Amino acid sequence: MISLTTEARDASQKNSVLRAGGLMPAVFYGPKEENTPVTISQKEFGKVWDQAGESAVITLKTSKGDLEALIHDVDRDPVTSQFRHADFYIIEKGKKVQVAVPLRFEGESPAVKGLGANLVKVMHELQVEAMPKDLPSDIEVDLTKLDVIGSQIDVKDLKLPEGVTSMVQGEDVVIVAEEVKEEAEEESAAVDMDAIEVEQKGKGEEAPEEASKEDK
Repeated sequence: MISLTTEARDASQKNSVLRAGGLMPAVFYGPKEENTPVTISQKEFGKVWDQAGESAVITLKTSKGDLEALIHDVDRDPVTSQFRHADFYIIEKGKKVQVAVPLRFEGESPAVKGLGANLVKVMHELQVEAMPKDLPSDIEVDLTKLDVIGSQIDVKDLKLPEGVTSMVQGEDVVIVAEEVKEEAEEESAAVDMDAIEVEQKGKGEEAPEEASKEDK
């Protein structure tokens, strides 16, 4: 199992000082765990995030011993995308957990290859419930089932691992093959040459009249 070492954090420590030393503030909590501030290695957390994301159980090494946890929330710098803070949810032993598991789209859709359809992904993750040991890292979506325009894959069509239950209604759409509609070009309005000619003549006839008025 993926593990991450934590150290107790003094609330008086400034986050900027921690980050300058390659650390980042974090906190863990759970049904039977009080809110506990800690520090973790920013570099090591990046590695754990790449492997676990928010759907895999990790082992937090703490002063209270090893605790099973999920990465519950993260904060990143909007400019550099560096991690600035993380929340860990401590799992209660013997209890199921609800997690949003990423969807992995595999295969090639015949509707796209042969009919030029456009795939519209309605979901990118699925909320499931399972024991921590049964949680999958992702759930596969087989695109080869999308064989004609209008075909779709619903939640009930997904193959979930044993022990994993969807918390989303089976009729909810995951992805659909839609027809690509070309926008009709707007025809430019025809120019009325007669109207232009009349207008120009009118303007030309007014000039002598105005001049004669000035002569008077």
